[in-house]
Amino acid sequence: MLHLTLRQLQIFEAVARLLSYSRAARELHLSQPAVSMQVKLLEESIGLPLFEQLGKKVFMTEAGREMFQCSKTIANQLQEAETVFEQLKGLDRGELKIAVASTANYFATHLLSQFCQVHPQVAVQLNVTNRADLLELLEQNALDLVVMGQPPEGHDLVAESFMENPLVVIAAPNHELVNAEAIPVTRLAEEVMIDREAGSGTRSASERFFQLQNVSPRTGLVMNTNEAIKQAVQAGMGLAVVSLHTVSLELNAKRLAVLDVTGFPIRRHWFIVHRRNKRLSAVALAFKQFLLAQGDNTV
Repeated sequence: MLHLTLRQLQIFEAVARLLSYSRAARELHLSQPAVSMQVKLLEESIGLPLFEQLGKKVFMTEAGREMFQCSKTIANQLQEAETVFEQLKGLDRGELKIAVASTANYFATHLLSQFCQVHPQVAVQLNVTNRADLLELLEQNALDLVVMGQPPEGHDLVAESFMENPLVVIAAPNHELVNAEAIPVTRLAEEVMIDREAGSGTRSASERFFQLQNVSPRTGLVMNTNEAIKQAVQAGMGLAVVSLHTVSLELNAKRLAVLDVTGFPIRRHWFIVHRRNKRLSAVALAFKQFLLAQGDNTV
């Protein structure tokens, strides 16, 4: 019979995921010797080495890879048990772990605020990041729900649309194309475009659109936040494709303008996403139903 502790499994999982004793120690707020000792005790209990070190790099052995799969299964089962207990508590003391695409944060906080007014005792953990990181968080089963654009096929996810997400071309208000009508998309090839970073859903959608149109815009800058892009466009550094949700304040203040480009807006949608076999807590299920019911009516 194996004699191991959940703490040993937690420490092992961190080392296996990061392939580093030192990074695992920092993540867990432990000393590196303490991490090494717990892994050694686990190896002694199993009777097989879990890691091997070649030079400065750490690799999992075959036994380590098997244990990594077991540790993830056990962690998922414990999370399901926690979910069951939270459901027994009801909505009054539940916790909601949600992550949203950085573009979605312009309306997600508004919707979360409305939800929390109805359920004031709910504790919310909100993570704002890009599309690539959202998919990684879903893969790790690290949260309840994700708000993002259309997720890719083959990830065993449930995705339900709840709101439109039109993408538009923005320019400084004094740009020569601001008052033009039905601007050919080919005209954008003459302009400098400001893009989001690789992994952004907005960037992926705009690149697909331009490829279908056989247009190759010239990228002048790459920025990892919508705020930086808006500031750059206002300063006349180029044009950008952004979600209409991100520029409502600037449009009202006439600090930015939307160009009338043929083919725009690109019609996309926002989705509420979770793992297919995930057992949603009462709070997560209530928030999902809230989004599906509210969506376009509240933003």
